[in-house]
Amino acid sequence: MKRQIIDTIEKYDKIIIHRHVRPDPDAYGSQMGLKALIEKNYPQKQVLAAGMHDELLSYLGEPNIVTESDYEGALVIVTDTANTDRIDGPFYDKGAFLLKIDHHPNEDPYGDERWVNTDASSCSEMIYTVYEEGQASYGWEMTPEAARFLFAGIVGDTGRFMFPSTTEKTFEAASSLIKQPFDRTKLFAGMYEMDRKILHLQGYIYQNFTIDENGAAYIKLTQEILEQFDVSVSETSQLVGSLGDVKGICAWIIFIEENNQIRVRLRSKGPVINTLAMQHNGGGHPLASGASAYSWTEVDEIIVKLQELCRNY
Repeated sequence: MKRQIIDTIEKYDKIIIHRHVRPDPDAYGSQMGLKALIEKNYPQKQVLAAGMHDELLSYLGEPNIVTESDYEGALVIVTDTANTDRIDGPFYDKGAFLLKIDHHPNEDPYGDERWVNTDASSCSEMIYTVYEEGQASYGWEMTPEAARFLFAGIVGDTGRFMFPSTTEKTFEAASSLIKQPFDRTKLFAGMYEMDRKILHLQGYIYQNFTIDENGAAYIKLTQEILEQFDVSVSETSQLVGSLGDVKGICAWIIFIEENNQIRVRLRSKGPVINTLAMQHNGGGHPLASGASAYSWTEVDEIIVKLQELCRNY
């Protein structure tokens, strides 16, 4: 499949790469890491990264401004995005060919061609293996910039190599990437700044979450609470694992209020929760998913469903 992906890339002079809304380091890492690799090895091609920029990830980079006219005759690649509802950008289906590269369950098999590997720690690790194939078969070269993006994506999605998804292959990829001369100190500084800002809110979560007798836990973070702790909606992405070490919790949800919706971040130690996420405008991994609610009444419905999942587990 990796050879097919490279062959597809070689056919097009213009390539536009998308990723998911509410980006995390792996979204930026896989998208911009692939962009940097293509630019290095096919300098004659035009490569654009689409999607709204998240200021929280400015330490990594920024996407391009992409218009509908740019899609004419273009190859469109979507990385790290399970379903079309979560693709960041309105014109992803306007190109000549659509390619999906993802490590989430393939519940929405969109695209003219797709490569889904749920065993990969991150989509950035998948892009690294595309590079390996390119290096072996086409003479591809790695660059410090591409390595920086891919390393950040791997570190982000493995929880700094602490999550069970981390494998021997993950460490092999990271070991190869750090041989490139990028500034790891500066990269980790950006990540640690994100961590520092949320420590106080994390303490609030530990003190105020609700849990039932079957281990279903949740907490509601309203806009007032976020303002109180000076934490943005985007920064709360670092909090989703906070309850994972609490004894007795089976699965949990952190609800984050925005202006026009409520983010739903679901995690589990056993019950499959991506099916619940899919019922509410979301999706993801069996044990790590995201969704959206549009009222606190809908939030209460989701809580009841989570409690049922834990009760029947």
